Amino acid sequence: MARDYPVWLKKRLPAAAAAQDTAALLERLALHTVCESAHCPNLGECYAAGTATFMILGDVCTRRCSFCAVPKGVPAPPDPDEPRRLAQAAAALGLRHVVITSVTRDDLADGGAGHFAATVRAVHDLVPAATVEVLTPDFQGQLAALATVVEAGPEVFNHNVETVPRLYPVVRPRASYQRSLEVLRLAKQMDARLYTKSGLMVGLGETPEEVRQVMADLRAVGCDVLTVGQYLAPTDRHYPVREFIWPATFDLYAAWAREMGFKAVACGPFVRSSYGAAQLFWRIGEEGRHA
Repeated sequence: MARDYPVWLKKRLPAAAAAQDTAALLERLALHTVCESAHCPNLGECYAAGTATFMILGDVCTRRCSFCAVPKGVPAPPDPDEPRRLAQAAAALGLRHVVITSVTRDDLADGGAGHFAATVRAVHDLVPAATVEVLTPDFQGQLAALATVVEAGPEVFNHNVETVPRLYPVVRPRASYQRSLEVLRLAKQMDARLYTKSGLMVGLGETPEEVRQVMADLRAVGCDVLTVGQYLAPTDRHYPVREFIWPATFDLYAAWAREMGFKAVACGPFVRSSYGAAQLFWRIGEEGRHA
């Protein structure tokens, strides 16, 4: 499907051969990535650099968010060997910061929290020098499920609010903005050493004032790290792009976020919640010290 994107949303793709080793490893270990499932525009760049965002618990989601390309339906049972294979992939790729996300599994009693915890532990056991970032669903607000993940010891707990609350009924109809804020608040409360992180898509019809309010809401629950990126519709059947946000507006959003006290911020057209996650993690605290 051809799209007429503004010049700042066009980037040179790396040579396909440069990403083949990463893709082959993931295929051999039967692992999914959100890079592929979500049609991420940064896939070639990340695979070529030998990194990826692992997606556990299968590649079929139980929710039907209108912005997301991940297939919807009835997922298969969790694969108990997946945590071990994922840790093997992290070791083979030499990752220093491992990002683990999942589809939403409302069909499971714990929402997949136990599988998240097993995966975090498997990575820490096999690659003890690596830090781990989890990007979780909301577990339908289950306190025990959230505690299971936090107690596994990830260094970063990421949960995306995705958009402004006014747009939730059409963009995230089975989610709750307040519940997402509460997940972030509780994760920080459970372990004060944990860095919490959230991401926001723009270009869905929100106003700058609404974006600023979301930032303030995230800071109010102790969120440490913020990402803001341009929404791009995966297909014509998904929620349409309402606006292409100018780079200068992303700069403004970044300035607002730093003024509010976020410890690390990434705002830009190609920014995604897990894109450049390692570099963003290593920057935590640096931006505040140099502000």
